[in-house]
Amino acid sequence: MVNLLEYAGVFLVLAGLVMYAVSGGADFGGGVWTALTSGPRAEEQRKSLYRAIGPVWETNHIWLILLIVVLFTCFSAAFKIISIALVVPLAIALIGINFRGAAFVFRHFGKSKGTELPATGIVFSISSVLAPFFLGMAVSAISAGAIKLVNGQIESGLWSAWASTPVLPFTLTGGLVGLAICAYITPVYMTARTTGELCEDFRKRAIAGAFALGGLTALEIIISGFFAPLFFKRFLHPLPLVLAGLAVVCGVITLVLLFKRSFQSAQWVARTTIGFTITGFMAAVYPYILIGQMTFAQAMSNPETFKAVLITLPIGAALLVPSLIFLYKTFGEDIGGE
Repeated sequence: MVNLLEYAGVFLVLAGLVMYAVSGGADFGGGVWTALTSGPRAEEQRKSLYRAIGPVWETNHIWLILLIVVLFTCFSAAFKIISIALVVPLAIALIGINFRGAAFVFRHFGKSKGTELPATGIVFSISSVLAPFFLGMAVSAISAGAIKLVNGQIESGLWSAWASTPVLPFTLTGGLVGLAICAYITPVYMTARTTGELCEDFRKRAIAGAFALGGLTALEIIISGFFAPLFFKRFLHPLPLVLAGLAVVCGVITLVLLFKRSFQSAQWVARTTIGFTITGFMAAVYPYILIGQMTFAQAMSNPETFKAVLITLPIGAALLVPSLIFLYKTFGEDIGGE
């Protein structure tokens, strides 16, 4: 029973990560690309991104909430350690999420009243970069083995787990991978939500994003051999390698579909690419939740709490999932759904 509970908890953590990347990540990518709009249709590009984000920009954070709740309730020992050791990057990410939301609301309010507030676009874009970058750094720090425990207590300080010299190249690259995921998925979604020359603009950005993500993930693996050797050693096991290979295959298929302008299909394959990328990362880390220090089994809360979570989640999902499907179907320009 304990193993089944552990596997269920790991699955929920993985699902939360993947779903947040392909939905909330697309919202962050919208902020990134509003800052990088260029050419004669720059203003049109920004407007289309804002319009696509609008209906569900807050809804997509449900998956981050799911992830936090599962960690807090099911793996509370690890949640406590992560919250302390990585409080700085996590706090910066949360500041980015909040400032991004505030800037988006104030911009919309100003537009509707004809009195646009200054700097809202800049704050929106900067915050959209900060959040995924520092979340990526935090996730990389967890897998770098720099969070040190002695008798269950944190030995590493506020900075050494993620910003010290021995681990910084790995965590910085992880931050860039997090940012690249967002910058990749957003224009792929936008190709199916725009037409004509505007669609071509996003198609070119999607292709560039695919190459950037592929290059950065490859760089992250190479760098791990020098700065996160335990992760690198575990990544060379068969399952992570197979999943990484599947991510590469899906990435190539996405590029082919983009070149063929099969944009609806490209969206699904792009999501699968990100799913395999994150699953491969998790496969390399498992059975650890803090690599080299604490396994998922060691971090588990008591079985009664675990069972309560597993009972209540399907009830919540029965209400939430149909509502999300209805929302995505109603607002066809949603950047995170069909």
